[in-house]
Amino acid sequence: MLYYLFDFLEAQYQFPGASLFQFLSFRAAIAALLSLLFSTFFGKRIIDFLRKQQIGESIRDLGLEGQNEKAGTPTMGGIIIIFTTIIPVLLLAKLDNIYILLLLFTTLWMGTIGFIDDYIKIFKKDKEGLKGKFKILGQIALGIVVGATLYFHPKVTVRQEIPVQIEKVAQKTSAFYAEEKSTITTIPMFKNNEFDYAELINWIPGVEHLSWLIFIPIVVFIITAISNGANLTDGIDGLAAGSSAIMVFTLGIFAWVSGNVIFSDYLNIMYIPNAGEITIFVAAFLGALIGFLWYNTFPAQVFMGDTGSLTIGAIISVIALMIRKELLLPLLCGIFLIENLSVVLQVSYFKYTKKKTGVGQRIFLMSPIHHHYQKKGYHESKIVARFWIVGILLSILTIVTLKLH
Repeated sequence: MLYYLFDFLEAQYQFPGASLFQFLSFRAAIAALLSLLFSTFFGKRIIDFLRKQQIGESIRDLGLEGQNEKAGTPTMGGIIIIFTTIIPVLLLAKLDNIYILLLLFTTLWMGTIGFIDDYIKIFKKDKEGLKGKFKILGQIALGIVVGATLYFHPKVTVRQEIPVQIEKVAQKTSAFYAEEKSTITTIPMFKNNEFDYAELINWIPGVEHLSWLIFIPIVVFIITAISNGANLTDGIDGLAAGSSAIMVFTLGIFAWVSGNVIFSDYLNIMYIPNAGEITIFVAAFLGALIGFLWYNTFPAQVFMGDTGSLTIGAIISVIALMIRKELLLPLLCGIFLIENLSVVLQVSYFKYTKKKTGVGQRIFLMSPIHHHYQKKGYHESKIVARFWIVGILLSILTIVTLKLH
């Protein structure tokens, strides 16, 4: 909204300073600052409101040190992240940008599903919350909407070189480019590192125009996996929010360079028209996560609940899909991947050994894996700090892939 206001003031009245809002870097910095201030200032008031409404966490007895002290801590704190992200975006982003619209939809959609889950847990006294199949259906529905939009919307394009239009003038090669619809993505650390999902199906005669049949299911799988990974990671104070902030910052760098024709050309990466605007959303989201951490670090004054964790994972996956870097997610979101795998391995091994010997055995003392380290006697602050360090390392390795191809 402010973008359009100052754009009008600049065009009509040459209002001093109004031209600053044309700069992506300025709007991103203001978005981050506003979301950080909003989340820290209004966060306390939202926490007090949640406490008055007795919206407190119900703790299952898992035999973990210090868990009983967490009982009654306000939950549903994810609404702090959601609202303090959305408000700066509405104020500073170009609201006709398809990527911004899709990210707003993702935030509200998954936020609603997480809110329903938390509501059932708290007010219906059902510790299981929303049934798993309904969560999965919500994630699948989001994946279908995101996948269909990225595939069919005319403004979702990439810049591609047109080989037939290359000409040589004075011994210099001049290439021609065009914005085209495409399902190409980036394969990290490979030369000629672009891969087209359509190639997975185009070898079948007569289905050349049905590549959405493979693209949309891949989008659904990625969104579901990352969203559930973030949900599993949200188990101890500050772990999910801090790890996510590291990932989001990295994605912001990729969005910035992918949406800038000069930087993308210099780094020899895919240029995605209109994707630079994603940086505004990323900046607001990052500020909201850091502001939330003010109240979520040990000892936590509020938990994000599924309202926050499901939403965070969905947003991260959708941003990666938009900037064609989703194949980097196993590296960037390594924390989520490890948490997911620890649960899968624990459950699978337990069932296997029970079937074979009649007695189920475990790989870890407890899963997800952060609880394993709690069982080993590590304080949760130490666990969180070390997970953050691993997250930073994975983030650096992810950024390094910009030049490894």
